[in-house]
Amino acid sequence: MSAAVGLKQANQIFEPGLSGLGIGKERFCVDGGGAIALPIYTGDQIEIIDPQGLQSAYVAAFDNEGADKTAQLGLQGKIDGKLIAQTLKNASESGGSGATRLQAKLVRFGIELSVAKVAHLLTGETQAGSKVQFIAEADVLGLICAPGKPMTLDSMAPSKEALPATELVVHVTRANMQTPVEYALPDPLADPTAEVRVHARTAVAYEVKAGDYMQVLDVAGRQCSDFQCFDAAKLDQGLERCLDATATRSMMGNMYPGPGLQSKFYDVELEPIVEVVQDTCGRHDSFGVACTSKYYDDAGYPGHVNCSDNFNRALSPYPIAPRKGWMAMNLFFNTFFDDSFQLHFDDPWSRPGDYVLMRALKDLVCVSSACPCDIDPANGWVPTDIHLRTYSKTNLFKHAIAYRKSTDSDPVMTQETGFHARTSALTRNFTEYNGYWLANAFSGHGAVDEYWACRKGVVVTDLSPLRKYEVVGPDAELLMQTCVTRDMRKLSAGQVVYTAMCYPNGGMIDDGTVFRLGKDNFRWVGGCDSSGEWLRTQATELGLRAWVKNSTFELCNLQIQGPKSLGVLKQVVWTRADQDSVEELKWFRFSIARIGGEQGIPIIISRTGYTGELGYEVFCHPKHGAEVWDQIWQAGKVFEITPLGLEALDMLRIEAGLIFAGYEFCDQTDPFEAGIGFTVPL
Repeated sequence: MSAAVGLKQANQIFEPGLSGLGIGKERFCVDGGGAIALPIYTGDQIEIIDPQGLQSAYVAAFDNEGADKTAQLGLQGKIDGKLIAQTLKNASESGGSGATRLQAKLVRFGIELSVAKVAHLLTGETQAGSKVQFIAEADVLGLICAPGKPMTLDSMAPSKEALPATELVVHVTRANMQTPVEYALPDPLADPTAEVRVHARTAVAYEVKAGDYMQVLDVAGRQCSDFQCFDAAKLDQGLERCLDATATRSMMGNMYPGPGLQSKFYDVELEPIVEVVQDTCGRHDSFGVACTSKYYDDAGYPGHVNCSDNFNRALSPYPIAPRKGWMAMNLFFNTFFDDSFQLHFDDPWSRPGDYVLMRALKDLVCVSSACPCDIDPANGWVPTDIHLRTYSKTNLFKHAIAYRKSTDSDPVMTQETGFHARTSALTRNFTEYNGYWLANAFSGHGAVDEYWACRKGVVVTDLSPLRKYEVVGPDAELLMQTCVTRDMRKLSAGQVVYTAMCYPNGGMIDDGTVFRLGKDNFRWVGGCDSSGEWLRTQATELGLRAWVKNSTFELCNLQIQGPKSLGVLKQVVWTRADQDSVEELKWFRFSIARIGGEQGIPIIISRTGYTGELGYEVFCHPKHGAEVWDQIWQAGKVFEITPLGLEALDMLRIEAGLIFAGYEFCDQTDPFEAGIGFTVPL
């Protein structure tokens, strides 16, 4: 009996939508430079984990009247809540998720941070995975902060304080270990105009005006929700014009349906009727039919409640004829095709709180279900609730999909780079790449024109999604020497080297560049999160005094490439006397520099690139992205500088023989097979 229970608990983590933490244990993530507030009850055990090391934590607690209760967590605090207030202010100004709403919550509770007592935890030389635990002695509102300042770029050997702030993970083990009756919904994206609960095995009809938004949330995870909508104006004319699967597939150019959502859905008259704005799950069926009575009859369950009949009942107040089976957008329904194009389905991938946000393109009559299926994996065998929220068109929600760097990571919605304000003014043709929006091609140019501009003139391209990791500590060189194929001992400060990072069997994790900023300071720039995870894992397993800190969110990078790139940059880049000027930079060297003179914007400039041409990369903090772009763009006008998108970049890198993960190599490919054997000094 106990062995069976243990086996089940061990396997839960592999089942989509289920938590592997067990009953009564909750997980929260505190973004680097951010904070969270959560209710803590008497007897709850709180554990704060620093996954990357060298990240301190601030903790404070308050009662429901806003009075200080930090001591009730068994922690000693001092009055410096202004540090948390400043952290929240910085997070809010930089667009940090939830910072503004958290500040508003503190105001509602009457919490005055300036006089709050704060406990400083995880201070000093903490290793990756360091943790601290404490137990609550009273019911309080806990405030946990991962403090940090923007990373500095004007030092060859940054101190701990200058390294990027990184996330903390908080585990709360509840003293009351009862199975939760209800999952807490994520905060609204804005002030909702309506909130409707669609109870398990039912459907609800509702009306939405053109331009307004509909958010369909999976409350407990692994629960499908069929969605259908009708043009309200045409209903008034006696015409039923609903979301049509065949019309949408034809208009979007899909021969076969896929496990996802189209950006727009059309009616039978080929008019767009709804637009998908955000999606945190990514696994849906756009073209299936809502479950029908025939499905259950044929499976041996006559009379089973079904979504199509529920649709008919919900839509009965409207002039809409009932149907035996309704086509629908099958949200959170995990379907796929095999090699013979046979349709199959399995447990949904959605997790508690996953949602799809849509915008109505017309006045609509909508209907949403909480699917009743309990005879197969469609709803994880247990139907649960769906929740609906609507928002006014006065809100502006950015298009985004969720990105998870690992299977158990919290979802991060698609980011905009520090240069997005400038690139989005030049094109609307963007694609999601590595969790960010990047331009495919630019209006008035196109991939071929951009290609020739790079070969003959000068181009500028945004490659901020590249992953950057700061590798620091007295054993940093040994860690890099262990994990990459080049000889790090030959790398001088100010040098860059292109190399492969491999598993012990020689399979490639990633390719990338290593910058040596000082004796014990390196920066890895690669394409994937797994490279940073591998470096951190090796540091821990080998017992090295080396830390691997993710600086991707602190460094955006612009590539200026082409034979005229030097002419552009020497007009705007200033370097100290101890650093090479742009004209002096040799191949695979970098300098600490500034844009716009001695008091200008701090940058790092390297003579590197991904085109095969003469070129440079400029790294800056995202808050300076627009200004850096403007100064380079202005200086480049005399050279007819051209923006370059991913389509042209792909042509350039292939022609130059430069490899790309997922195309020229994977974890089963060694550097020799990938064509970069020169990175392995035998």
